[in-house]
Amino acid sequence: MKNLLLLFLCFPIITSAQMLSSAEINRCKKQAENITIYRDNYGVPHIYGKSDADAVFGLLYAQCEDDFKRVELNYIEKLGRLAEVNGETSLYSDLYIRLLIDSSDAISDYKKAPLWLQKLLVAYADGVNYYLYKNPSVKPALLNHFQPWYPLLWTDGSIGAISTGGVTEEEVKNFYTGNRTSSTYNPKKFEEISTGSNGFAISPKKSASGNALLYINPHVTFYFRPEVHMVSEEGLNVYGAVTWGQFFIFQGFNEYCGWMHTSSNVDVADMYAEKITGNNNEMEYLFDNQKRKVQHKNIAISFKKGDVLQTKNITALYTQHGPIMAYRNEKYISVKSSNRMMNGLIQSWQRTKAKGLADYTKTMELKGNTSNNTVFADNKGNIAYWHGNYIPVRNTKYNWSKPLDGSTSQTDWKGLHALKDIVQMINPSTGFIQNCNSTPYTVSGTSSPVKKNYPNYMAPDGENFRGINAVKVLQNENTFTIEKLITAGYDKNLAAFEVLMPALINAFDKNITPADSLYDLLKEPMALLKKWDYHVAENSVATTIAVEWAQRLTSAIRKVYVDEDEPDQVATTRQFAATAKATDLLLPLAKTIDDLKQKYGTWVVEWGSINRYQRISNDMNQAYNDAGKSYPVPFASALWGMLPSYNSRYFEGTNKRYGVSGNSFVCAVEFGKKVKAKSLLAGGNSGNPSSPHFTDQLLMYTQGKFKDVSFYKEDVLKHVERKYKPGE
Repeated sequence: MKNLLLLFLCFPIITSAQMLSSAEINRCKKQAENITIYRDNYGVPHIYGKSDADAVFGLLYAQCEDDFKRVELNYIEKLGRLAEVNGETSLYSDLYIRLLIDSSDAISDYKKAPLWLQKLLVAYADGVNYYLYKNPSVKPALLNHFQPWYPLLWTDGSIGAISTGGVTEEEVKNFYTGNRTSSTYNPKKFEEISTGSNGFAISPKKSASGNALLYINPHVTFYFRPEVHMVSEEGLNVYGAVTWGQFFIFQGFNEYCGWMHTSSNVDVADMYAEKITGNNNEMEYLFDNQKRKVQHKNIAISFKKGDVLQTKNITALYTQHGPIMAYRNEKYISVKSSNRMMNGLIQSWQRTKAKGLADYTKTMELKGNTSNNTVFADNKGNIAYWHGNYIPVRNTKYNWSKPLDGSTSQTDWKGLHALKDIVQMINPSTGFIQNCNSTPYTVSGTSSPVKKNYPNYMAPDGENFRGINAVKVLQNENTFTIEKLITAGYDKNLAAFEVLMPALINAFDKNITPADSLYDLLKEPMALLKKWDYHVAENSVATTIAVEWAQRLTSAIRKVYVDEDEPDQVATTRQFAATAKATDLLLPLAKTIDDLKQKYGTWVVEWGSINRYQRISNDMNQAYNDAGKSYPVPFASALWGMLPSYNSRYFEGTNKRYGVSGNSFVCAVEFGKKVKAKSLLAGGNSGNPSSPHFTDQLLMYTQGKFKDVSFYKEDVLKHVERKYKPGE
């Protein structure tokens, strides 16, 4: 079977901005008069508007001031139009998105959205468009005029979250370029997971003040979420982190409660192995012993080539389950998923105005959050956890972590689980909740939910070393304050090495003698490692050796997310340590020592000398380099159990490791009669290298030193650096 691929010249690339109509200009000017933006001494925008729509308008205007490029890029990606900017190399990443998200559905949802939501969406688009109108020197890469339906391209506000059940972009490319050579998919091939999150909630029984506390700690790509504050006379007063281009605060708090999302591995998308016969337009698939026609849909993807746009028309294939996206083991693989829905956007907004557990639970009843777990606390002393939210009901006799038989209705979804039936924990007796992208069955220590009470597909997440570390630090403290909560969140123990290092030491002691060729090379490094306490420190040579060594080991010990048929990260690591041959452990160590000597002239290399933080421009043409100014960072990857995650790596031409993701926005909140909070942001709130707020939190970030949050207006006014209206 061959798909029709039609290639033709389209039109020259036009870079001039689309002018706003006079009606739009007048509307924006009038609305801007209702808005005041206060920039505090860290550049955080505090947006005050008469209405919620005013606050949204002001928020988007402020975001564009700080980093329009990132606002635009997030929407270009979700529109499936990256190839119009990057060229043909992004063509199949666009197809990957377009198979899952249809812009026409977003437009349809906008037209039938409730009036209050339409007002917010119009304000969102006006905020961006008015910024472009008032700043003609800013040249969009593609989107000259933002549309109010753009935010409806997502399900739950997680801009980067796409659920495919496991189908990769590479598989889509292979399938739609005619590469149908059947191969066995290997889920064990993976790269280090660099994103994730930590969320902690502390009940009054474990706090010094008798108030509940919340720790907000997303691990994402640096500068992915700025810090903002939105206030309106319609009851909105919310503070936290917003992904560029969102019109609501994604992770944060208001006067009554707070919420932290961690990425979930709940099964929300499934693959189906379809029984297909025929070719071209005659393709049919079997379902309940009846043949149905495979549906065809033309997807036209434009891509930049020189100074013109060309278009590739791709005939996409669909069954009743969804798009056909791969070919595995002689089977066509379709995907059933929900990667955008209006309820997700409604839920994301309504939770920002929740007044406690009861209100927040009502928003969860919308079941619009497909990609996140939620850690919650409120000013009444409640703490709570929900593992996922949108969870299809399935027949438990099937293994839903593998491609399902697409020819029977027995594998169809049977609606959605009621909120009361999903894995959750409300006010546990242990007095704490934690989730670090790990299993919910250790979320509250001994008070955690019991795994046997739930179907496997509802919580396939395994345990990881961050989860183990979090339980330990939270259960050992009984008088938490904001400061103690931050200290717990910055615990520097690398719990994975509590398993790996004894295995290495045992292999050396039992197998290497002075007569062995490795003895002279390894004896001094091993002596140092034997004394190491598994904690990261800036001057720690042992940390350098351990991390560089562990990264050379088999991927079996680095597995972070697993399916239900495999052990989790902790179990896998323990199994590896118990069964590895001495050479599997010692030869990678020898290679590590040799490489350190080659790079630096000695193996005695302190962690802070090579683990660096370098704030570079958000311009994609910028690159990390050893000649530029950088700063030591006494943190390491969450992969090894580090709570304050700092994922660093080498780049082409560098001998130092530079951080790219991990702790981004971090905030500790106490809910009493008045909210108290401290926060920290990677680098600074502005993406403009000439802004003082590009690096004003840089040293604070490398040292884990937090700033006080100005939440109430009297505090905001004490720290005003600039006061203005959009357009001034």
